[in-house]
Amino acid sequence: MPPHQAGESRAVVFATTADGLNLPVIDVTNPAFATPNDPESLAVGRDGFLDCERRNHRVPSIVTWLLMRLAARRLVLLRKIVASDNTYLDSITTYMLKLGADHLPPGFDGPVDRKVATATHLANLRLRMQQIARLLAEALISPHADAPEALLHFGNIAGGPAFASINALIMLARTHPALIHRPIAIHVFDAREEGPIFGERATLALTAPEGPLSEIEVQFPHHAYDWNDTAPLARLLVDLVRRGAIIAASSEGGLFEYGTDDTVVANLTTLARADVPIVAGSVTSSSAVRKRMIARTKFQFFARGLEGIAPLVELSGYAIAESHTAVLSDQVLLRPLPPSQ
Repeated sequence: MPPHQAGESRAVVFATTADGLNLPVIDVTNPAFATPNDPESLAVGRDGFLDCERRNHRVPSIVTWLLMRLAARRLVLLRKIVASDNTYLDSITTYMLKLGADHLPPGFDGPVDRKVATATHLANLRLRMQQIARLLAEALISPHADAPEALLHFGNIAGGPAFASINALIMLARTHPALIHRPIAIHVFDAREEGPIFGERATLALTAPEGPLSEIEVQFPHHAYDWNDTAPLARLLVDLVRRGAIIAASSEGGLFEYGTDDTVVANLTTLARADVPIVAGSVTSSSAVRKRMIARTKFQFFARGLEGIAPLVELSGYAIAESHTAVLSDQVLLRPLPPSQ
């Protein structure tokens, strides 16, 4: 498969959710979905977000709540958010928030829905995924080159449809296509099945002829997982290490944002004991603005920031090797600590 040219536009492919909703498959290397990640664009996005939040902060919380409830009667997408009984947003709704106004499916694409979808903080959700995919792809280039026959396995904790891993593969297909012609698997460790079902169908669409991953075979196993019990993850890692696989783990919008300190340490320690060399994930910002946003929702984020996640990472046997910001979160690449530490 020849590499694609930078900036090349191509058709968007679609996949169906478990509920029968036909959704575009996000490929952040396609201009239709790529989010600017240069310093100037990030600064503009940050300033726009902060300006919007300053205006919202002047509105009493009860008024904001009532307005959202009223709007949710007419807006299907907003209703899914407001009506959620969970302390986290389900993976398919989160995915739809990443689509942008031009790619909302029928029934979710009214004028006000489209306006909601243009909100700066929703664009940051897609940037979050894009940044983690980039961290994974760039970290994988060296081990790929050093072990051309090794298996490649991604592990996604609370991974939903695992689009950070999927997009890391697309990036490698565009820049280093020879490196991904090997057995590949994307393992999703998630308590729910809706996200992994969609992720598997999206991967099939991407690997079809003329797709960005054509001629590549990708397995997509789902492991029912409670991140408070890491035994299933440990068992898989033992098997993969025995088989000499290259392993890259990640958690976008999951473990580091919703997990308790003990849960984060337990999962990272399990990865460290298996000598997993690449771990990437998103960390909720600890800024005052972000904390105010969280206080207006029922979602139970841990707004740790880099300064809060670093001690947990080090306690588990890793260090933050690289980080990128998307205003609401910081995306981190973790590497094992040297043996002497």
